[in-house]
Amino acid sequence: MKARLIPSLLSIVTILLAGCMVGTNYVKPSTPMAPAFKEQASAPSQASDGWKLAQPGDQTPPGNWWEIYGDPQLNALEAQIDSTNQTLKIAEANYREARTAIRFNRSAEAPTIGVAPSISTVRDSANQPYFPPTQVNNGGGDFVLPVDLSWEIDLWGRIRRSVTAAKEQTQASAADMAAARLSLQAELAHDYFELRSADPEEKLLNETVQAYSRALGLAENRFEGGAAPKIGFSAGSHATGGCPGSRHRHYGATC
Repeated sequence: MKARLIPSLLSIVTILLAGCMVGTNYVKPSTPMAPAFKEQASAPSQASDGWKLAQPGDQTPPGNWWEIYGDPQLNALEAQIDSTNQTLKIAEANYREARTAIRFNRSAEAPTIGVAPSISTVRDSANQPYFPPTQVNNGGGDFVLPVDLSWEIDLWGRIRRSVTAAKEQTQASAADMAAARLSLQAELAHDYFELRSADPEEKLLNETVQAYSRALGLAENRFEGGAAPKIGFSAGSHATGGCPGSRHRHYGATC
């Protein structure tokens, strides 16, 4: 009977131990790719058209890429993103939290020691009622120093897996922070150049208004001197669109 019971117990223990073991390491599955695409042109045509295959470089820091434009004002604005943008500060806080989680999970690999010392003293007063004076003493005291020691042996790899997961989460948080910083830098550069492109348009419109104003003044002088009919002066007045400050308001036009 005992000879049959021992193999059965060993089988049960083996099954329990196998159920508690940590699984294999994660391996990224391979993605099948097509050998070629019908849209892909030949190498000579790519060289002539200026196209080339993309070569991702996420691991390479982009650096101060906006300095290639040579604009000091843009450089000064880009330098303020890290210190003033709240979205980037949130991403940075998430990254620091993920790094802290690594140390937190790794601390479980070492033993934990805890102490809670306490000191107490008790003395009976001779002034309390119904207390015999002969029992008065100087009191007594206690000093307690309990020590608590605990250590979870990572037999099944739970702690190691939690540390690995925390490291992976830290890498993801670092990638999110880098993506947020690059997106903010690109958006700032785009908005800056949009604003700068509006400056020549504003200058052109101001010059156009000034040109119409000079033409209106010339038409007014010709009309007052009798060298041009009133219809010519009216056409110049309509061309200015009734701008404030133009002298055609003396002839009844409303601004």
